[in-house]
Amino acid sequence: MAYICSTGVAIPPNNIQQDEIKQLVQQIFHDNDSRIKRLLPVFDNANVSNRQFVVDANWFTEDHTFQEKNDLYQTYAAEYAVKAVDDCLTNNYFLTRDIPYDAVDMLIFVSSTGIATPSLDVELMNKRPFAEDIKRMPLWGLGCAGGAIGLSRAVDWVKANPDKSALVVCCELCSLTFQKQDLNKSNIIGSALFGDGISAALVCGVDSMLLEDRSSNLPIPKVIETSSLTKKDSTDVMGWNVNNNGLEVIFSKSIPALVHSFWQKHIESFLSKTALGRRQIHSYISHPGGRKVIEAMESVLNESSSKFEKSYSVLREHGNMSSATVLFVLYEWMKEKIEKQEKSIISALGPGFSSELLLVEWI
Repeated sequence: MAYICSTGVAIPPNNIQQDEIKQLVQQIFHDNDSRIKRLLPVFDNANVSNRQFVVDANWFTEDHTFQEKNDLYQTYAAEYAVKAVDDCLTNNYFLTRDIPYDAVDMLIFVSSTGIATPSLDVELMNKRPFAEDIKRMPLWGLGCAGGAIGLSRAVDWVKANPDKSALVVCCELCSLTFQKQDLNKSNIIGSALFGDGISAALVCGVDSMLLEDRSSNLPIPKVIETSSLTKKDSTDVMGWNVNNNGLEVIFSKSIPALVHSFWQKHIESFLSKTALGRRQIHSYISHPGGRKVIEAMESVLNESSSKFEKSYSVLREHGNMSSATVLFVLYEWMKEKIEKQEKSIISALGPGFSSELLLVEWI
């Protein structure tokens, strides 16, 4: 048994509206105006209004080496990951008192938008008084699925160690991967979707003393079951090409179609395994990979958009923040007064091509 006792987020300061980003892309790629014009409708159809970045708009118009981008990643990731952790461990929506840093038993750090060795969980330990003997699990390369996979690994660990807790931190600075020389369709679609976001979640075992610190005003999610599925020979669907300019996005147009085949197979087998019907699911805490992805999930499940309402609102106000996004969605659902014993499914898709599902009951 495992419980998600608190969540927290950190939002970078540079808010840019979608119309501004659309104009910026036109400015950057003006030498290829006719090609860009054919792709511009993606900005209008993305269901994204605002995104936040660690850099300002002028940064995107300048050339940057891979080293420059990665140096910024290491600096800003350490800064904003701390803010998300602080928000999670001191969040009075979910907690009756602040959680001491040294009470956390495992630190899981999830990221795919930069490179750091030692991994950036060490920076968190240097900036806050975590215990020196804390367990560490850095996870890299999981992309948009990373937040849900990080939760699953935390659940596995506290089930094996029921008196322990694990802190999952997702830090994605997608802006720093932008390549102004890349005219591929994936890069333009990415420019219409991706933002920067940092989030955290505290997962506690059934015998953890930290359960006493959760607020009784709001139900919390108890994780009942998790499931992973990876499609063989599908590495071209989503991920990075690494070149001299940095990380070049791979984002296949086949993703919505894969929701109707691969994801449908996964969600149907998951519901069967847990002996649940679709009508018994209160809500879907789904990573909003994009508007078409959420709509495809609605179609597969024959469900109304209301069960995905927080996915839509997070996409609209923040864009796709890779692994961090699903915890933003979870954060919004956890602030709602969901009736006890209602059930939700946490869902995310990522490189591999992979799917992660978690069934939670609100208690």
